[in-house]
Amino acid sequence: MKLYYAPNTCSLSPHIVLRELELEFELVKVDNRSKRTSDGRDFLTINPKGYVAALELEDGKMLTEGPAIVQFLADLKPERTLAPPAGSWERVRLQEWLNFITSEIHAGSALLFNSQLPEEVKSLLREKLFRRFDLLENTLSEKNFLTGAFFTVADAYLYTVLGWCRYFAIELKNWPALTAYIARIDERPAVQAALIAEASCQG
Repeated sequence: MKLYYAPNTCSLSPHIVLRELELEFELVKVDNRSKRTSDGRDFLTINPKGYVAALELEDGKMLTEGPAIVQFLADLKPERTLAPPAGSWERVRLQEWLNFITSEIHAGSALLFNSQLPEEVKSLLREKLFRRFDLLENTLSEKNFLTGAFFTVADAYLYTVLGWCRYFAIELKNWPALTAYIARIDERPAVQAALIAEASCQG
């Protein structure tokens, strides 16, 4: 498999999942501005949507969209319990969290990267985001991970997008349970391996 990624983007989530599952894969870096891959290809011919992540399978099939990719990967090794069995109530709950992260945290924070947005608009976006953080704080004050005691693909995704807060000068210390949650995930060997691998390829 090949994972097309760009540092400091949502592609970190499937990267973490690949390492958690100890699957064999190749990293292919994408320049988000030029849409060229590190091996010289036009990324738009790989993913016409133009953004990472994209996962290329051994048979040449391409899968895009982070929540779809991480669930596909988790089902390759169900014994690792990164996702509950398909068709179960617990799987629906996982999908509920993935959708929440996509629409409320990922989409809500990504807009803050736009330097052309007026500050009053950014302020409104932050206020909405903080309300979502309050919900996460309440959830994580009662459990170690989003769905309970065990790390899942939803946690890999949430950890990834919360990492962007440092670019927006958002201090997560105001949400202590959320801060402790990030620290727990930071300690995972697969997470550290993914961060180191991406940092070493940023040049």
